[in-house]
Amino acid sequence: MDTKYKRILLKVSGEALAGSKGTGFDEPTMEAICRGIKQAYDLGVQIGLVVGGGNFWRGRSSGSMERTCADKIGMLATVMNCLAVADQLRQLGVPAQVQTSIVMPQVASVFTRDSAVESMEAGNVVLFGGGTGNPLFSTDTASALRAIETGCDVMFKATMVDGVYDKDPKKYADAVKYDQLTFTEVLEKNLAVMDGTAATLCRENKLPILVFDLKDPDNIARAVRGETIGTLVVEE
Repeated sequence: MDTKYKRILLKVSGEALAGSKGTGFDEPTMEAICRGIKQAYDLGVQIGLVVGGGNFWRGRSSGSMERTCADKIGMLATVMNCLAVADQLRQLGVPAQVQTSIVMPQVASVFTRDSAVESMEAGNVVLFGGGTGNPLFSTDTASALRAIETGCDVMFKATMVDGVYDKDPKKYADAVKYDQLTFTEVLEKNLAVMDGTAATLCRENKLPILVFDLKDPDNIARAVRGETIGTLVVEE
């Protein structure tokens, strides 16, 4: 089947793995998400994957803890999530490799651009753990960075809403959904798509972002096929 993209970077929030439990792993939810990834993989697309750590830890909610220390704990949470998702993918018959930005040889391979591209071309889903390897940067920024480094055609941001709105649709019934935006509009309107660092990085490197709803994991394959879903953010 024809696909719109050859290589994608999929960003999944850590909270998505928790399902209705709200924390940790909800196994049926995680299996459903991984089955959605498998559908996309079976279409022949190469996949890089970044998972947030919010089901275990959110640095910005860490009280009086020093910020860089809190962020390091968050980086470790993303590694735990990558290991769990990689295991679930393998159980579904999808080869997966975890690479981390932090050197931990007993846990996973260290990320390099060449090894990641080689692994994706060999047919593995490559999961990037540890964020950028530095505090003060979000996993959105890590996703944009890895997508650009590995030559991805697009970054998919799979969220718990069906696109980008002018205001929070959970709070405002009159919120309006955008079908397409530019990164300049995202930054100027301060829209809740991603942090400014990630948006600027995508704009400068002409990396399009597709934001869509992960509550239906089949949307991943739909996005790969180029079906009209979610909100496309691209600098014209």
